[in-house]
Amino acid sequence: MAGIVLNPATPVSVLQDVLEVADYVLLMSVNPGFGGQSFIPYVLNKVRELVEMRRTKKLQFPIEIDGGVHLDNLAEVVRAGCDWLVTGSAIFHSTDPEGTVREMRKIAAGATSVIC
Repeated sequence: MAGIVLNPATPVSVLQDVLEVADYVLLMSVNPGFGGQSFIPYVLNKVRELVEMRRTKKLQFPIEIDGGVHLDNLAEVVRAGCDWLVTGSAIFHSTDPEGTVREMRKIAAGATSVIC
């Protein structure tokens, strides 16, 4: 698979000419380097831009997000248009990792049903 990753400061517009060859696009919602960072909210605007580019170009690639995704922002991330979510600290720093995963799945499913 051919994936493209954008750091938070990189504009989505740089992808204009390469989206046709991408199998997926990963948007970093923290600056890469270490776990436990806070989610950068303006990345959600980049998700929405990418969703629009995908629709306009009639492409099928999934949009993934990585960094700072927790129970409190997960629904907003899904509603913005993310198809795949990466979450580490929210699960591994939880007192009940399995329960956190179950809750995240429930939140994501509820957010998805709102936009379908």
